[in-house]
Amino acid sequence: MRLFLSVVAALALAVSAAQAQTIRILMETVPDTRYIQELLPQFEAETGIEVEIEAISYIDMHSKLVPQLIAPEGSYDLIVVDFYWVGEFTKAGWLMPLDDLVERDGVDVDVYVPKLMDLVGRVNGVLYMLPFYNYSMALIYRQDLLDDADEQAAFQEAYGMELRVPQTWDEYWKQVEFFTRDTDGDGNRDLYGTVIQGQRGDCISMQWANYLYSQGGLYHDENWNPLLDSPEAIRAMEYYREAVEKYSPAGSEAYCFDEAFNVMAQGRAYSFVTFNILYAGFEDPESSEVAGKVGITPNPGGGLNGGWGWAIPNSSPNKEAAWTFMKWAESAAVAKERAMLGGAPTQAQIFTDSDVVAARPYYPILGEILAGTKDFPVFTYTTEFVEQVGLELNLAATGEKPVAEAMAAAQEKLHALLVKDGKIEE
Repeated sequence: MRLFLSVVAALALAVSAAQAQTIRILMETVPDTRYIQELLPQFEAETGIEVEIEAISYIDMHSKLVPQLIAPEGSYDLIVVDFYWVGEFTKAGWLMPLDDLVERDGVDVDVYVPKLMDLVGRVNGVLYMLPFYNYSMALIYRQDLLDDADEQAAFQEAYGMELRVPQTWDEYWKQVEFFTRDTDGDGNRDLYGTVIQGQRGDCISMQWANYLYSQGGLYHDENWNPLLDSPEAIRAMEYYREAVEKYSPAGSEAYCFDEAFNVMAQGRAYSFVTFNILYAGFEDPESSEVAGKVGITPNPGGGLNGGWGWAIPNSSPNKEAAWTFMKWAESAAVAKERAMLGGAPTQAQIFTDSDVVAARPYYPILGEILAGTKDFPVFTYTTEFVEQVGLELNLAATGEKPVAEAMAAAQEKLHALLVKDGKIEE
């Protein structure tokens, strides 16, 4: 019976593809979307299927997607899904399982980095997505400052250690202090050791996670018991608050990554703990004054694992055409082309491909960064968690709440959401 139903479903999808001349995709306005758009003429010429990509800001995506996913027939044939939403979307039954299509067409899903398949690929053994791009977080720093002989001598004298790419958090934090200075003698700081993206919600939640991991902390234990009031979490927030007060530009507690990127790109910061996908922008002379002067390395203690996946909604009007596009976008050739343009790979072989490395020598480092990442809590209420806990983190970072009080409140909020989701008992 199952075989019969699979055959019927495949035939129905084939008929749908034959009738579909246009598919619609909702995507975020990020570089990897732009790379897909640049390559679209290839797909349209090969298949005769036209593609309409609606690219919008992240802040609007969730609210725009949900009504379409609930509808019997939505407006989008294919979507990209942030790992934040994986628990919610799969539990609600909004995404089409892909296992039968993968088996039917012989698609090799073993090419993907396992960490990303676990994050945005399979849920409870069912394949719902193919990983699209990764946004693992890392430490971007000014290599030219580390290479400067005068800076090396001054750092050695001040701290009794070599000035180099930081290997530990203590070493990094000494560099943050060292490079925060008034360079023109007017009494105002104009070079900062780091730059904070402390805006409430998503921006601070993602960046602060790296501070948490740097102190050996986690959001929860293996049984989902929350750990946001642990000594490690409190220490991580104390470092974050110190950065806001001493080592980052005034007002950075309200920055998201665009504002923080501009500070680093203008040469006003030594370092930035951020998404690996921003590195290509720092290396582009059209968007950066520090092109050729920056390096990227794993965040000491581990960085945040983040990623997006391609998914076909159950409400998709043209599922087979959507699958045709997904296979094309994730084919070895197109995945390589996207990486050559500066995309953030999800397939393991891309990080060491000789052509890719010749064009972008830092890609093996991106592979090392991804391998050392740690996961953010992914459950049904991750979106609510980000907003609620992100508020407490911001209140602590700005000094509006004492650190311990804010972290206790964050602990209570995470606990309540995990109880609501059935992960733990009251």
